[in-house]
Formats: sequence, structure tokens, C-alpha cells
Amino acid sequence: MSPPTPFTPIICIVDFHHARGPEVETWFGVPPNHDPAVANDWPLLPFMALADGAHTSTEDFSYFSLRYAGDDNSSASGSMKEASGIIGKGARSLFGISCTRQIDANELIDRPPEVTRSTVQKAVVVIAESPEGFGMLRERLSVVTKAWFAQRDFTDQDILQRFQESLPMTLAHAAEERDRYLGISLRELIHEYKYLTLVLFKCCLLQPKMLFFGSHCERVCMMQFAFISLIPGLIRNLQDCADPQFNSYEETHVMPTSLRTSERSSLLSYMGLPLQIFGKGSLFGPYTPLQQLDMLADHGTKSYVVGSTNPLLLQQKDRYSDILINLDDQTTNISSTSLRTALNLTTPDRRWIDFLTQAVNDTWDESNPERPKQMGYAGSEEFIRLQFEEYTLALLSSIKYRQFVEKHKDDPKALLSEVDGDPAGEFGNDWIDAWMRTENYRLFNKFTDSHLFDIVEPRHPCAGGLTIEDVQRRLATQVAELHLDERWQTSRDTITKNFSEGQKKVSSAFNNLWADIEVMREAQRKRHEEQKAAAAASGAISPTASVSSGGWGSSKPAPRGPDWSQAQASVQAASSRAGAYLSSWGSWASEKRKTGWGRSASGQTQSPPPADSNRPSTTTVAELAKEERKAASKEEGNKEVVAPPASRVPEETPKGKKGESKGPAIENADSDEGGSPGPLKQTHEEATFAEEKSVWNE
Repeated sequence: MSPPTPFTPIICIVDFHHARGPEVETWFGVPPNHDPAVANDWPLLPFMALADGAHTSTEDFSYFSLRYAGDDNSSASGSMKEASGIIGKGARSLFGISCTRQIDANELIDRPPEVTRSTVQKAVVVIAESPEGFGMLRERLSVVTKAWFAQRDFTDQDILQRFQESLPMTLAHAAEERDRYLGISLRELIHEYKYLTLVLFKCCLLQPKMLFFGSHCERVCMMQFAFISLIPGLIRNLQDCADPQFNSYEETHVMPTSLRTSERSSLLSYMGLPLQIFGKGSLFGPYTPLQQLDMLADHGTKSYVVGSTNPLLLQQKDRYSDILINLDDQTTNISSTSLRTALNLTTPDRRWIDFLTQAVNDTWDESNPERPKQMGYAGSEEFIRLQFEEYTLALLSSIKYRQFVEKHKDDPKALLSEVDGDPAGEFGNDWIDAWMRTENYRLFNKFTDSHLFDIVEPRHPCAGGLTIEDVQRRLATQVAELHLDERWQTSRDTITKNFSEGQKKVSSAFNNLWADIEVMREAQRKRHEEQKAAAAASGAISPTASVSSGGWGSSKPAPRGPDWSQAQASVQAASSRAGAYLSSWGSWASEKRKTGWGRSASGQTQSPPPADSNRPSTTTVAELAKEERKAASKEEGNKEVVAPPASRVPEETPKGKKGESKGPAIENADSDEGGSPGPLKQTHEEATFAEEKSVWNE
């Protein structure tokens, strides 16, 4: 069969009409009076070019696939051919990229009358045969569209005409470049998704219904192209992805019979690559509008990889997806139970993706995420692609060896001695069983040799059981994912701020409390001074009441307040009273020395006091102070004094009666007629010490 005629890239302008919605305005690179949208049945082209939510950004890009009817001259439209099951000669998939911008309507030099809104939104669309050169084409399309809008005159379209004429040469040059230029950076992909990168890669091979969602259209599309590019050679073989009825790969492909090991492309082709995940019954739509949901729900559509920016699709995610990848909140939701079981990674799988993630993280550069630090090879884009290529080749070789072992299980000599057990099991038995039921496995098994394990060793790149190094690596990765340094810095700042504020509040509360205590103490001090002055005044008027209420001879101690200031005042008052009391005894002894111990002031001899005399009664504080002043004005007498009679045992008088206390009363010491107290027995210091001890004992 002769190869199809190459498709010449074309350009169109899509405008958003205020009444009719998105519509194609004009075409470049097509014959006059020819509308490719009508000839190929592209009614959804305007909706694909102007993505939902594109008006929220200054510039946005959309990527989509289109069904090309073929090169025949049949007058039947694409929809009629599809309905009748006829596929024209050279029918295949085309790919479009659109750049959407908007401008204020008031800035236009010549504002058309049909422009009724405040902004004008248009998209410049390029349609080509392959998405290989879209990485380079995107940059040129952005510059051209921006320059066209800067003219502020949409009737001047000369720049678009010249751009269309240069497209064949641009895309031919881009075809020589590697497919790493399409899609987001694989370094960013692994750095962001880590082990989920391998999970989603293996999910693509199982051909489920995959739905990518995000508010930014270009990122949604680039994420899908990134995963597709991980399958070696697939980006150059997407001729059947735009329509589930396309099956040209199986119809035209020939099984390779020779191998040139020096050529990478020959090796990949001999090993059955690329795996055709977009064959009959499959669809690839990087951006899929809501108007295309009917094709997704069609019975003939078994699997697809599509993207959407409309949140309404999230409300029916269980109907339209087996797995939903939400790029906005970075979550992956697997609604199919069997798919979730098959996608569980084995220990070798996890070890392999951890090694790849570590290589990216060790060379990560925040200022330039697409390139490793110091421009090394480890962790680069080429390094990542070769690792996935090695993984895929080992997988295909292990599958072929499993089939060989099952076929020759009765002949042990036919098995490879250097291979232990079943190497395919290290990729996951559940996943292997699910993959062997897919359409791309059927094509792989149909067009490959049964002894691929003789070319590539049937062994997982990271084969082996769980080791302590795996546990340590996994723990280190999980700890790194926690971002403890960043969280601790945030927590430390928060704690410091709260501690500072709390310290200020506690300090303020403590100062207020201390001020209140000082006010209370000052009030209590003034109150005690007033009480003390009132007590002194009442004692001067009524000594008996003073003695009975607060003197040393009272039967009950004076009540004390619960606070320390009152206790301190009470101790000071007691000390003053004790000093005054001792001074009164000194004054009394001095008077007795001058008048004689056996005579009164009148010279008459008194009878000796009775032996059972009691201690003198206590005076008031005012009288004690008066006596102290009187004693200080007199000359100091002999240091030897008679001990107070309170310490003697009471004795009977010669008449047999109990004598009354004849000790010197301080208030009447000058006229005391008591008898001689007897010989001197104690010094003044000893008497003072004994009296203080007796007072405190009481």
C-alpha cells in the first residue's frame, strides 16, 4: 500500500461571537472556497480552539486531535463516511494547537459593528500531521499571535499568511529533534509526582479511561503528552488516536525479521515498540470539550486519555473515568477496584522509581528545574527517558520468557540457567494479568518474536527482595516529603510570636496584680495605724480595759488578722511592751536602792512581804513609756537588783494568813511600803533574761 500524501500545515482564525459563540472566521493555506471544517466534519473545532476558562488568562494554549477524512475525492462528508463505516484512503489523525488572546475593544483602530462586548477574544490555530514539532511551534505561534494583536487591526492578516507559508520548513526541522521537547519537563513530573509517575505510566499501558482535569488548559495537555512520551516511539505513531474506528497500525504494520543492534530504532522496532495504546476502540484528546462527551460515552470507545478544564465533568467522574488525575489539588482518584489492585507497585518497582526520584532530587535546581545542577547527565531528561526505555524492554522480555517457560515447563533443559524463577512476577502478577487482556498487548504479541529474551535480559532493573537499604531509602523519602524543616520554621516563628505576646500579657497581668496587692497593703497599713492610734487613745483613758483586752495578763491573746502586715505590727507592739515592762522593773529597783530595801520613803520599817507574793500587774503602754522616761532621768544605781518576787513560791505570814502581793506597783513606786526583799541573788542581766523567758513562756 502506498503511503498517504503528506498533509500541508494550515492555519485558521477562531473568533468568539457574542451571539453565535465560537466560530471559524477564515483559513490560510487552503484552496479558495474550500472549508476543511466542512470537508472533514470538524464542527467541534471552534470549541477545541477556545477552551473553557481561556478568558481568565491573557494567553492560553490548547492542544487537540482531529479526524482527517483522507485524500480521496469522494463527495461524502466525514460524518457520512463514519456512519457507513467507510474510511477514506489515507484517513488518519491530525493535531491542532491554538493560541488564545484577548484585547480591550476600545483599543481597536477600526472597531467592527458586530463587536458589542468590552473585549475581543480570538484564537490562531495551526493544524499539522504530527505533534512532534509542537514544542518549537508553540514559541513561534505565541510571538506571531502577540504581534497580530499588537496591530490593533484584525483586518490586517498579512503576518498570519507569511507564518503559514513558513510552517512546512519549521515542522520539518522540528521533526529532526527528539520528542523530549513536547510535554512538561520530565524532571518536574517526577519531582512533583514521585512514585505516582510509574503508577500512571503502567496505568496508560492498561488502557483504562483516564481523565486529566485542571483549570489551566495548557498544563492539562502537556501532562498527557509527557506520559505518552515515556513510551518509546509512541509520539511519532499517533495516526490512529483521533477516532476509535482507526486501526491503520494493525492493517499496515509488518513484523520485523531482522535486527541491527547498532541502531536504536531497529532494536525498539524488533522488541515491539511502540506499544499501540491508541488503536481500535481508543481515543486521545489532550483537550476535550463537553460537546465531545457523546464520543466518550459511545459503545465503541473502550479506552481513552483525555483532558478537560470544565468542572462540570467532575460531577460525573465515575461515569466518564476509571482514574481521575486532578492537577489543581494534585490528587489521583481510582474508581475501578480491579485497576487499583493492578496498579500496586512491587518492591522492585518501588526501588526503581525511588532511585529515579532520588537522582532528580539530588540534582534539583529551583532556579532552572528543567536542567540538573552542574549540567550533569544523571537526572537529566535523556537520563530519565533511557531509564523508562530500559524498564519497558525488561518488561517485554520478561513477558516473553514467562510464555516460553509455560510452553516448555516439561523440559527443564530448555530454560535459562542464569534466570531464577519468574522474572515477570517482579513487575506485579496482577498488573501482568490485566495487561495481557489489553488491545496493545495483543498487537505486541502478534508482531514480535517469541525469543525476545535472547536480545534483552529478562530481569527487572532493580530485581531482588526487600532490603534494609530499601526501608532506609523509603523512610528518607517520606521524611523529605514531610518538609519538616519548612514546617518547623513556620512553627518556630508562630511559637515565638505567641510566646512573645503571651509574655506581654502575663507581665501586664502580674504588674496589675502586684499593684492591686500594694494598694491593699497600703490600705491595711493605714487601717492598722488608725486602729493602733485608737487603741492607744482608749488605753490612756481606761487602763484596765487596755490591760484586759491586750495586756500581758490577759487570758486570751488578741485576735490576729490573716495578713502578714498585721502579724508584723503585732510582733512590733509585743516587743515594745516587753521593753517597757523590763524598764519598769529597772526603775522600781533603782527607787528601792535609794530609799533602802527595808524602809519606805517616810523612814518607817515595813514588814517583810509575804512569801507567796505574786508578780506585779502589767501597766498600759502609755504608763510604761512614762515610767521609762522617769527612770532615764535618774542616776543609774547599783547593777545588782533583786529578782522579781513572781518567781518565788508563796509562803504563809507569821499570823498564818496568805499574804497579798506586796511587789512594787509601777504606778505607785514612790510610796511603796513593802518590806525588805532580802539578800541580792541575781545580776541585772540574769534577771532580765529570766523575765524575758518567763514572758515568752506565758
